[in-house]
Amino acid sequence: MGDELHVIVARSVNVTHKEPPVVPDEQRREMVGALKPVDEAHLGHSEDIFIPIERIEPDIIALGYDQHHDDEQLEAALSARGIDCDICRASPLETEAADRVLSTGRIIDRILDERS
Repeated sequence: MGDELHVIVARSVNVTHKEPPVVPDEQRREMVGALKPVDEAHLGHSEDIFIPIERIEPDIIALGYDQHHDDEQLEAALSARGIDCDICRASPLETEAADRVLSTGRIIDRILDERS
């Protein structure tokens, strides 16, 4: 897709569409930054989601398959700010292993189920 992968990690204060993260912002940024394909992880801005995007100047924005942003609205907002980049959506990871846990929410649910 591109030469570098920069990931913007949402701040807890901005996560309003689901339960807030359990892990603190900076620790989540560090965990994402430690992933092999990630070149750099950034914390999102608490008031303006476009500030880190302007700083990074990406050619492509890859949204997660489960991110709640509307692609067309995001594209219009980027254009209005003079940010010229493509937007694509990642597909979910497909796994054949039934016991593989792929999300924090599922990890928490599994711990509660097995330890309660």
